[in-house]
Amino acid sequence: MRDFREALARLQSLRSKFERLLTSARGGPARSRLVPRATRSREVTGFGANPGNLRMFAYAPEHMPPKAALVIALHGCTQTSDEYDHGTGWSSLAGRLGFAVVYPQQQPANNPKNCFSWFLPGDSARGHGEALSIREMVEHAITTFAADRSKVFVTGFSAGGAMASVMLATYPEVFAGGALIAGLPYGSASNVQQAFEAMFTERKHAAQALGDPVRAASRHCGPWPKISVWHGTSDPIVNSSNSEDIIRQWTNVHGLSDRPSYQELIGSHMRRIWSDENGNALIEAFSISGMAHGVPLATTTGGETCGAAGAFFLDVGISSTHHIARWWRLHESLVEMPRSAGLVAPIQIPTDGGTFVIAGAAPEASHSSAEASLAEGEDRQTHHALDPNEVIAAAFKAAGLPVPEIPTARPGATPHVAPGPIIAAALKAAGVVPS
Repeated sequence: MRDFREALARLQSLRSKFERLLTSARGGPARSRLVPRATRSREVTGFGANPGNLRMFAYAPEHMPPKAALVIALHGCTQTSDEYDHGTGWSSLAGRLGFAVVYPQQQPANNPKNCFSWFLPGDSARGHGEALSIREMVEHAITTFAADRSKVFVTGFSAGGAMASVMLATYPEVFAGGALIAGLPYGSASNVQQAFEAMFTERKHAAQALGDPVRAASRHCGPWPKISVWHGTSDPIVNSSNSEDIIRQWTNVHGLSDRPSYQELIGSHMRRIWSDENGNALIEAFSISGMAHGVPLATTTGGETCGAAGAFFLDVGISSTHHIARWWRLHESLVEMPRSAGLVAPIQIPTDGGTFVIAGAAPEASHSSAEASLAEGEDRQTHHALDPNEVIAAAFKAAGLPVPEIPTARPGATPHVAPGPIIAAALKAAGVVPS
């Protein structure tokens, strides 16, 4: 009886902590919901078996091309599908690029905080509960929107990110890729108390122990979905060690090294990439410096503007929605995604050692492992002191093009790009002016 009382007290303490943190992140009861707006998505009923008792909402552009992509977007605790759409901007981006989005929605009857039941065995196993309900939504959407079965993706935030882990593990043959924002690895909990412990506790599980539950969740033997992982370094609700466990889980499943093939700084945010032996980027991970529990947004940065800042939707100068779409190559079917005006495009320079120095950074999609390797222990920040003219001249030379005649900078002067010689060299290379 004493053990039972202690366990109950521990559970109550964890639940109270969770509720306090949720209330604080929302800004208090007065800001418990986002400002109402006209919704893009519409509810879909009769989508198939629904053992998890979920609701389905969907958005598809009026003139969506045939064989378009399909994105499944899973909201976090205390949220609705419409709030998640409004905050992330997925439907807005889908309207621009021509793909469909499905928003599964939890019901309070299942969970009073509207969290997906990612930790309950009856809802996180293939062919059962909420996982099967979402799978039925996917099948209905593929048929309804004539979507391409090879271009189905899943993303989610917090409990939605953990549920996205469930879908990637239990139905890996269905999804080409997944994006987990402040989520947890598959198999990290099987009851409420374990879920809270996994969220709040600093952990580091062995890669094999993390990969085995994914392999056991279905009969699939590969190929496996490509994964994008996002987490704030100051997240008080889901400990950022979970993102490292997600990485170890999927590098193990993919058979990749635990060391990244490539890394870069985008502003103050670290991005790492793991590629296979053929140079195909299969896993990326963003560590968002100083960010609390939320979806990373860039709501004021030129063409990267997407979504709406608010509780759990945090403007940190990088749009996870835009970047994830690029990582999944959703922009290629119609228009090229605009670059952020606030970011510098990466320039890769071969060195004598065979590695590459990266000057600048941008959240572009995949880099091959050969093009992306960095010298061991190299500090990414130090590259910003390079003279950009020297970098550009080296890039021209490596490509076999005429080298710009860059004037020598004064000692101690801040280097600036000299556009004249660069344009002249480019015109020579194009044959517009004589060499």
